[in-house]
Amino acid sequence: MFIQIIKMERELLLDRITTDPNICHGKPIVRGLRYPVENVLEWIASGMTTAEILADYEDLEAEDLQACLLFAVELTKVKNIGELVA
Repeated sequence: MFIQIIKMERELLLDRITTDPNICHGKPIVRGLRYPVENVLEWIASGMTTAEILADYEDLEAEDLQACLLFAVELTKVKNIGELVA
């Protein structure tokens, strides 16, 4: 049961990552907003804390940052990005 919960949480997080050809040239984005995953990952990689990011971008949620990190992890596991966002 614990593994099922973890899988559900992973799926809920990944559902936050979407693509839309009319937003950010179809790049993976957070919840249909104009925040490309790559930007969020760059902020995290630059050393910004979750609190700093959330303060600067008030429409983002902590779960969005987790979703971006999880997306990056999952992306390293697949050969075709379509498998993640289809």
